[in-house]
Amino acid sequence: MLENIAKKLALISEVTGKTLAWLTLLMVATTFTIVLLRYGFNTGWIAMQESVNYMHAMVFMLGAAYAYKHNTHVRVDIFYNKFSAEKKAWVNLLGNIFLLAPICIFILYASFDYVAIAWKIKEASAETAGLPFAYLLKTVIPLMALLLLVEALADSLRQIIQLQGTPISRQKNPS
Repeated sequence: MLENIAKKLALISEVTGKTLAWLTLLMVATTFTIVLLRYGFNTGWIAMQESVNYMHAMVFMLGAAYAYKHNTHVRVDIFYNKFSAEKKAWVNLLGNIFLLAPICIFILYASFDYVAIAWKIKEASAETAGLPFAYLLKTVIPLMALLLLVEALADSLRQIIQLQGTPISRQKNPS
């Protein structure tokens, strides 16, 4: 039962990450278009340039849970690599409970008013010709925290299953 819940929760990160992969392609194409317009035709639009920043923010922030799920996040490995599977499970579980979850909860709490005010005033770009929906970009902050929290829960369940004696692999590309 725990494994089914963990898989369903982790599916959220998986779908988000694979969707964001397509956004990176769009970001590259947009950047190419900006460069082509600027240097080939001596023209450009601020909104188009800002859209690359928006896409970059979404890929980075919403992709964090996907990176965590596939164990491609930054990890300071001083002792961890030499640990047994059981010790690694304990480190991951305790890290989720005492580090990742509290940080995510804090980000959710701290960003609530910031995002709510942006939505209330329908905050737009500071640039005259910029994008008119900065409030949507700011919404990515609590979404990141929420996605990471869901993945932390899924990973905690995987670690508990492993500690109960059923090994669960955190492969980079599970099938």
